[in-house]
Amino acid sequence: MEYNTQRKKIATKEYGRNVQQMIEYLLSIRDRDLRNQQARAVIRAMASLSNGSRKTADFWQKLWDEIFVISDFKLDIDSPFPIPERKVIEAKPKPIPYPKNKIRFPPYGKNIEVIIRQLAEEPDTPERAQCTEQLAVQLKTLYLKYNRDSVSDELIREHLRILSDGKLSLRSDFVFPSTKYLLTKEGPDANITYVPKKKGNKISQAQPNNNPNQPKKSKKKRKHPKNPKPVL
Repeated sequence: MEYNTQRKKIATKEYGRNVQQMIEYLLSIRDRDLRNQQARAVIRAMASLSNGSRKTADFWQKLWDEIFVISDFKLDIDSPFPIPERKVIEAKPKPIPYPKNKIRFPPYGKNIEVIIRQLAEEPDTPERAQCTEQLAVQLKTLYLKYNRDSVSDELIREHLRILSDGKLSLRSDFVFPSTKYLLTKEGPDANITYVPKKKGNKISQAQPNNNPNQPKKSKKKRKHPKNPKPVL
């Protein structure tokens, strides 16, 4: 009995050993016209086994490239596409350099630092001040994910000043949302935007409707046909 470990290694496992044996049989055909005809039949068999979509522009070109790769570039047939070169196929990609950018504050990440630097270059407008306040709230939220116990509002102000090189600052009467509110923000109030107000006024935070006397909207059930017709 012959085991697979004793057989020749499969060049492309996607198509299996049978396709590889078909391509090896093509090498033994001397008639060029017959070899081209059988090669097109093998391509159709490979297309039925391929996971790619036939609607893509390079679907058939990849199959013709694979037939040359599996034959170890020994197959002499007429291909509708340029015959691939061994050097191009076997060439190793260049290593991607690892980013060496140092993150100043790991709890916030690199993207927040980029956003703050870009915002610092914008002109001083009310929109910029509003974005700065929202970024400050986001800094506190991210810091609480790093340290869920507590965080000082003055520490967030200092980090914002350092990350913006002193170009961004919060107004003196700005009030941060409470730690409890930010930790529970992932609940039913996740999509509520925090609107800060001046000191002395209560911070208006939208709360879910828990009034038992208010009627709840009933959801209408969709009617489905008993015997839906199949889509042919």
